[in-house]
Amino acid sequence: MDLESKVKKMGLGHEQGFGAPCLKCKDKCEGFELHFWRKICRNCKCGQEEHDVLTSNEEDRKVGKLFEDTKYTTLIAKLKNDGIPMYKRNVMILTNPVPAKKNISINTVTYEWAPPVQNQTLARQYMQMLPKEKQPVAGSEGAQYRKKQLAKQLPAHDQDPSKCHELSPNEVKQMEQFVKKYKNEALGVGDVKLPGELETKATDKNNVNSGDRSTSAAVGAMEDKSADQKASQYSCYRCKLNMKEDMIYFWKNGNLYCGRHYCDSEKPRCAGCDELIFSNEYTQAEGQNWHLKHFCCFDCDCVLAGEIYVMVNDKPVCRPCYVKKHAAICQGCHNAIDPEVQRVTYNNFNWHATQECFLCSCCSKCLIGQKFMPVEGMVFCSVECKKKMMS
Repeated sequence: MDLESKVKKMGLGHEQGFGAPCLKCKDKCEGFELHFWRKICRNCKCGQEEHDVLTSNEEDRKVGKLFEDTKYTTLIAKLKNDGIPMYKRNVMILTNPVPAKKNISINTVTYEWAPPVQNQTLARQYMQMLPKEKQPVAGSEGAQYRKKQLAKQLPAHDQDPSKCHELSPNEVKQMEQFVKKYKNEALGVGDVKLPGELETKATDKNNVNSGDRSTSAAVGAMEDKSADQKASQYSCYRCKLNMKEDMIYFWKNGNLYCGRHYCDSEKPRCAGCDELIFSNEYTQAEGQNWHLKHFCCFDCDCVLAGEIYVMVNDKPVCRPCYVKKHAAICQGCHNAIDPEVQRVTYNNFNWHATQECFLCSCCSKCLIGQKFMPVEGMVFCSVECKKKMMS
């Protein structure tokens, strides 16, 4: 398929999960509706991973595509109808007899993922080492946690151009080269072994540069084979989030990374659309990187280049949206306070710093530059005025 065809094929899959409830906002969200280019819900601004979207097949396609053309192809299978690589998760089903008054019932527990090892006893031991709330038992909080971790640590748009927004043919080509490079040089999948089965480590420092990126877990305690050192936590060097779910990691300079932060260490990431930037021209503002077309108001999506904006929860908001939705309200005139005008703030109360607004609540004396007495959103110039108003 040529680059032009790939560009035409791109889409963000806006139908997927439409209307799904938000697990974070509950009834405050009308249901999931994917923003056109941001990776968030248009209604509540939470990510797709915060919504109850059935994504098992999408997750398996994402990981399957990641493992395609790597040494981990044994972990994938290609569907006959479309040839799409799918991740062959090791779904483990445990059955335990439970004594009852009359009969013995069978208690079945299904793990949506378990280490891909032949020794199922070892896999069971590994799963039991995970905290109870993080065990990916089907339908549980742990299964939801695994999905959120995969979405956060392995963004589909970090490896698949079709999941990105309006890439040029040149950007598609650059991205494909980048993905091919990290598959060959950084991608790894952890293994699980009993403590006695771990190989004796060589003390030769050359092992650090040997290129062997494999890691092993001694029933949950990860041990690095190439750096001759133990890692007490199988977690990302950058974000410190645990990566024991699915045990997929990326290797760089002797450290383990999740997919997101490995890519962040190689390429700038747009704070607007969350995609990696493959263009030579992009904007840097507020300590973050942005595609030129994505430095926009978080509320209304208007372009902010050359415009006044205010940061609200680390997101840029244009002046009109700020005044309408986020601005402090003046206790004097009860109007929104423009971000560029001076204000007086005391505790959670605000006033325009003008003779018309910052006044004694009793005698209307201007209090700018004067001592005042605050009482529940009111201000007084003297004890006498306070007594008059409070009596």
